Amino acid sequence: MSIQIGALKFGEFELKSGRVSPYFFNMGLFSTGEAIKNIGDCYASALEESVIEYDMIFGPAYKGIPLVSVLASSLSMNHGKDVPFVYNRKEKKDHGEGGETVGPALSDKVVIVDDVITAGTAIKEASQIIQGAGAEISGILIALDRQEKGVGDLSAVEEVSSDLQVPVISIVDLGQVLVFLKNNPSELEAHVEAIENYRKKYGV
Repeated sequence: MSIQIGALKFGEFELKSGRVSPYFFNMGLFSTGEAIKNIGDCYASALEESVIEYDMIFGPAYKGIPLVSVLASSLSMNHGKDVPFVYNRKEKKDHGEGGETVGPALSDKVVIVDDVITAGTAIKEASQIIQGAGAEISGILIALDRQEKGVGDLSAVEEVSSDLQVPVISIVDLGQVLVFLKNNPSELEAHVEAIENYRKKYGV
């Protein structure tokens, strides 16, 4: 579905790191009822198949907000789990209920839910909020692992996992994307060489 709706695009895309990638994943295009339901079900299945223990789920603003919402819904509908979810505001609210988060108070074991990890900035900000509330981060759940170097020899995902000492679970990784492209000969196959060359340069 990612390819069908254009969420996984091929071409030339400049990333925050300054690298020019031959592919780009845009979670914002999961913007219909069917699309967001399907991705929520994928997140829920990946989380349930993992060994991560959790009591709450957290979505970093902004993309993490619909993700954590639809994940909670899928966990309830498909897995019989009524899991509370929380997300943060970009700016603290000084009226009404106030605060920097929306939802119940953070506590116990929390899984952070996001789309991809590049620089890991959103994850780091989320971790500070969660740990600042006295809760424990038990894992991170993302859609796509680019399997790409961060600032050192480790991948950006491995760096975040090492820094926070928690597992990072992804629905798919770049290796699986390449297998799909190779097994579906069409106009998509033309992008394989560019992705493999990029992976040789920046992959782990």
